[in-house]
Amino acid sequence: MLTKRIIPCLDIDDGRVVKGVNFVNLRDAGDPVVLCEHYSASGADELVLLDITATSDSRQHILETASAVAAACFIPFTVGGGVRTVDDISQLLATGADRVAINSAGLANPEFITTAASQFGCQCIVVAIDVRRSDDAWHVFSHGGRIDTGRDALSWAIEARDRGAGELLVTSMDADGTKAGCDNEITRLISESVDIPVIASGGIGTREHFRDAITEGQADAVLAASVFHYGELTIGEVKAFLDDIGVPVRPLSESYISGANQ
Repeated sequence: MLTKRIIPCLDIDDGRVVKGVNFVNLRDAGDPVVLCEHYSASGADELVLLDITATSDSRQHILETASAVAAACFIPFTVGGGVRTVDDISQLLATGADRVAINSAGLANPEFITTAASQFGCQCIVVAIDVRRSDDAWHVFSHGGRIDTGRDALSWAIEARDRGAGELLVTSMDADGTKAGCDNEITRLISESVDIPVIASGGIGTREHFRDAITEGQADAVLAASVFHYGELTIGEVKAFLDDIGVPVRPLSESYISGANQ
């Protein structure tokens, strides 16, 4: 059985890690390289770095940050935010990133996903989907959650898969930063409809939320930010809990099993 992945997310703004609630009210959470070193040593399966400002001025910052992260830690990582062109993808992969996340540019021009997957391989392309519930449906938002595209999230997830995405990162804007749990309903609907891995994101606050995203949401991986950044949970605690209840995770080393029990 494939193991479930635990992935810390680092939202990057001008070279610093920040975290907010519902995509706003950001506060500083630390130095990205220091955090990446910590997570790499603590048993994280992967990392995600998202340039949340994604302006032309910040592009150099995220390239520098990704290069520093690649030199400092030895687990796979994905970089996203403001990825608009094939050249953007090429530059980010050249820093040492394993995958690149596409969001708004793919919505504006879905053919971009097809081109990216063809040129770099499906395994390098993650499509990030920011969703918000609208009555009994879920809409996809672009531009950092500011614009409602009117697209149905499930339909877009299927199209992204068909165009060559190797993985989907599904973030609930309603749950983001609330620590009230993921939107497991939309995660499950997408997971059941595509044959590529789905990462659940938004709302993680407890160990049980990781479990629910995997068992109820059928996610292949769970992404979390503030609970890790501010020391409310450790990777070791989460993995030990999941392992105890029979959720398959990558084996824990003695070092972070003991750390989880301290």
